[in-house]
Amino acid sequence: MSRLSHPEIHMVHRIGWLRAAVLGANDGLVSTSSLVVGVAAAGSGSTEILIAGLAGLVAGAMSMAAGEYVSVSSQMDAENSDLARERRELAAMPEAELEELTQIYVERGLDRTLAERVAIQLTERDALGAHARDELGISETIAARPVQAAIVSALTFAAGAVVPVLVALASPADKTSVMVAASTLVALAVLGGLGATAGGAGVARGALRVTFWGALAMGVTATVGTIFGVSAG
Repeated sequence: MSRLSHPEIHMVHRIGWLRAAVLGANDGLVSTSSLVVGVAAAGSGSTEILIAGLAGLVAGAMSMAAGEYVSVSSQMDAENSDLARERRELAAMPEAELEELTQIYVERGLDRTLAERVAIQLTERDALGAHARDELGISETIAARPVQAAIVSALTFAAGAVVPVLVALASPADKTSVMVAASTLVALAVLGGLGATAGGAGVARGALRVTFWGALAMGVTATVGTIFGVSAG
């Protein structure tokens, strides 16, 4: 039977960009909405609320980009270091590395003879690639990509953060908290559902968990804003 008659769609190839996209958009929505709601709850005017929202959008997007870049770069450095060490070991003691690969396949369920044949064939084709994948767990699918993660995080954070900013811009000052909170909860539910769908998970569960934590964050910052607003008054 041809593979074309049995197409398979897997989600693992989306892990890198999907994680950064969902994290960025969720952070943009939650942090900026919480900031706007907190400032509004403190009794600030429309101009102050809008400035706070825009500042949160810009600062958050840059922070997300920098954080993702540094984090994923550290992961890439660790991967490159492991690959360099593996390359040296393959050159210095190929027999020991072949035995190591054979034992990996034995532990995964192959009999000794078959495991050795598989190890030999994969080593002849691409020794480093075989060890990277089966010993170190590094593959092209999940390899670290710092620039991609940084760009996706910044753009998706800004996309998420612009929602509460636009709602705040269109809302009267005394209704900003309610309108921003309501629109954010709807946006979070949609985002959670889309993220779950892209990752092959349940839509309702994905929407619920994102909405819950967003509501909690806005509730806490609204409380803080009210307390400090009253104190300042």
